[in-house]
Amino acid sequence: MRKTLVTAVAATLLAALTACGGGGGSEGKTLRVGTLSDSRPNAYQENGNYTGLDNELLRAIAAKVNLKVEFVATDFSALLGQVANGTYDIGSAGIAQTDARKKTVDFSAPYNYQSLGIEIKEGAPITDENSLAGKRIGVVQGTVSDTWLAANAPTAQPVRFPNDAAVVSALKTSGVDGAVFDQASAEDYAKSNVDAKFKVAKVITTNIPHGYAVKHGNTELLNKLNDGIKQVVADGTWEKLFKQFEPNTPIPADFKVSK
Repeated sequence: MRKTLVTAVAATLLAALTACGGGGGSEGKTLRVGTLSDSRPNAYQENGNYTGLDNELLRAIAAKVNLKVEFVATDFSALLGQVANGTYDIGSAGIAQTDARKKTVDFSAPYNYQSLGIEIKEGAPITDENSLAGKRIGVVQGTVSDTWLAANAPTAQPVRFPNDAAVVSALKTSGVDGAVFDQASAEDYAKSNVDAKFKVAKVITTNIPHGYAVKHGNTELLNKLNDGIKQVVADGTWEKLFKQFEPNTPIPADFKVSK
């Protein structure tokens, strides 16, 4: 009887440990990754598959450090809060590491740098940040584009949307006079919206790094991601993917393979 009771207790404890991933570890667990479905070339969905530089790089990182990942689409404005509350284990969406965001989540080591593009329709009287005054400018809520606009063109009229697709639609229909996106996204939208006559009026470069977001205190996962980032940079995987998704953008010196 006593042996049976001990066995039952042991089985219960084992089941509890298994259910919580062996005390919260990521080994063998499929990690849920919050991403975007429409933000080319960083994070988007194509033929039912989540792809883009950030997501393909994360797949390569996961393979290096024995992690399993699955991608789920969300709005950028909700993503960091969803990582913070445990809805997603990782946020992957070209997320710039700002001081304000670090209050909500922890970030991996950098794997890219932020640059922005002011997008317009040809003929619009916008050439740079100084000509945005009084103009209706579309941005995705909560992005660096949003905060950059407020800081650098305070007299512009920001029009905030939940995702890139909504901003692009508004620009097509002249619901906004211009928009601010990540540089690579802005260039991709100009190339894929020839009939709408989109163009990138100006590129703004920054030294703000991109990183994968994880819940505060998840040091084990953060260390694995950082280890994986080192490996994909060292073996040339990072450079290969960067050339695939951003062929016209110079490779930052930090990510070039040492010769």
